[in-house]
Amino acid sequence: MLSRLTRPKAVAVCALPVVALLATAVFAPLPFSLAQPGLTANVLGENKGDPVITITGAPTRDTSGELRMTTIEATSPDATVSLGDVLKGWFATDKAVMPRDSVYPGGGSVEEIERHNANEMKESQDTATEAALGYLHEKDDVKVTLKLADVGGPSAGLLFSLGIVDKLDGDGSGGDLTGGRTIAGTGTIDAAGKVGAVGGVSLKTQAARRDGATVFLVPKAECSDAKAELPEGLRLIPVTSLQGAVDALVSLEKGKGSVPSC
Repeated sequence: MLSRLTRPKAVAVCALPVVALLATAVFAPLPFSLAQPGLTANVLGENKGDPVITITGAPTRDTSGELRMTTIEATSPDATVSLGDVLKGWFATDKAVMPRDSVYPGGGSVEEIERHNANEMKESQDTATEAALGYLHEKDDVKVTLKLADVGGPSAGLLFSLGIVDKLDGDGSGGDLTGGRTIAGTGTIDAAGKVGAVGGVSLKTQAARRDGATVFLVPKAECSDAKAELPEGLRLIPVTSLQGAVDALVSLEKGKGSVPSC
């Protein structure tokens, strides 16, 4: 014989699998990383006691102001991120939920990812040096060493190039590229001086403002992302090339010419 369940009991029985599925979803690991504003570093100064930029073979300038590269901090590649973590991240203005593959492309072990990021940083430094020396038409006997501890990836390329230009040539007429300001930014760079897009721009603007920047150089393609959570008091300047970034900073410093905006 079959017995009938009362309506409340039937609802309860049917709800049990749904509750179980929801509980599993809440606690199951998901393929995301949570990111937040990271450290910034003045490429014109020192990092952990060592100069970020060291140049030999050419006279260098004493600079004022700061050129701060920016970073994001993300959960480690082997961290467990649950649905609850993701939901909290989506509603927080100082956090971002990003596909793990976009933060750690290629996957692999923690050690492999660290090596990959270190290699990308080294390649970025070499390319940034090539772009800056090419822009300045410097000779081959000028040697540049870049040193920045505990930072990986290619997104500091633009700021490295600007730092080299500022130390060797400034604004081209005796002044500083910064005009004494604290200027931050992000962007990859190739040997020809073309600036490329990066990730986490809205978090990097928050890190920049936190550390005193009033101007932020952003790859032009990412203007809308940079404006999404733009901190008060931070001016965005979109750039597509090293030449354009230098021109914009010189115009800003001298108060003449056009300074692009997002």
